[in-house]
Amino acid sequence: MTMRTATEAYDLIRPLRQRVPLVFSSPHSGRAYPAQLLARTALDGRMIRSSEDAWVDELFAGAPRLGAPLLLANAPRAYIDLNRAPDELDPALIEGVTRSPHNPRISSGLGVIPRVVAQGRSIYRGKIARAEAEDRLARFWQPYHAAMAALMAETRAGFGEAVLIDCHSMPHEALEGQSRPGAPRPEVVLGDRFGAAAGRGVVDRIEAAFTAAGLRVARNAPFAGAYITQAYGRPSRGHHAVQIEIDRALYMDEARIEKSADFAAFAGVMAQVVAGIVAAFAASGSLAAE
Repeated sequence: MTMRTATEAYDLIRPLRQRVPLVFSSPHSGRAYPAQLLARTALDGRMIRSSEDAWVDELFAGAPRLGAPLLLANAPRAYIDLNRAPDELDPALIEGVTRSPHNPRISSGLGVIPRVVAQGRSIYRGKIARAEAEDRLARFWQPYHAAMAALMAETRAGFGEAVLIDCHSMPHEALEGQSRPGAPRPEVVLGDRFGAAAGRGVVDRIEAAFTAAGLRVARNAPFAGAYITQAYGRPSRGHHAVQIEIDRALYMDEARIEKSADFAAFAGVMAQVVAGIVAAFAASGSLAAE
């Protein structure tokens, strides 16, 4: 049995009783595109979805039934990026924002209010008002992170430790050059900010669940984790955060943004992975020694 809390900013699906020190979160799978955005964008309905982690929420949907909460964003990444700091405002997009010291995410158009989607394609025809950007932060960013912070605090209080599973997908092309010549590419990348966001034993257990399901796993390259892992991963305080990036080619047609014929089969593989992760932490006891 599960219970669901639905708000404008997020859906939170919780077990009636949390059984493991895990919190699952999908900040980029939101697909409630506001009419205001669609009316102003220079992109068509497919292109604007190109940076969306499409259907990642479905791939991890089994977590609440197994005893772990699942937090899902409703707003799409093209509208607001919940994996960015709230002060990562882009002066090239937002009126009245002064230039700050160099930030590569902002410079590339990938601040908290994105200027571009995949392959650097511009979202807007012009700038947006500072008040509009602040409204998005108040309506979507702040509630989502308040909910996540509360879940982590509750989990830490109840279990002595809390592990955030930060769920994402990655373009297949992002994996080019990420394996040795002649070796197969990884299919999953786990990011722990090179140990700064999670204990080694935590990441080992998550990796083992993927490899047991037959998936090839790499760590921290090309994605080591962004704002969420940096903000919520504090191993010395009992808070661990691990970013999971899954190759989109495993379950979808990236060009069309459609589920592939293999989607149901891969969703079954991911159900096995989620069950493996939950089982590993249910059986482990405290993580304090890691």
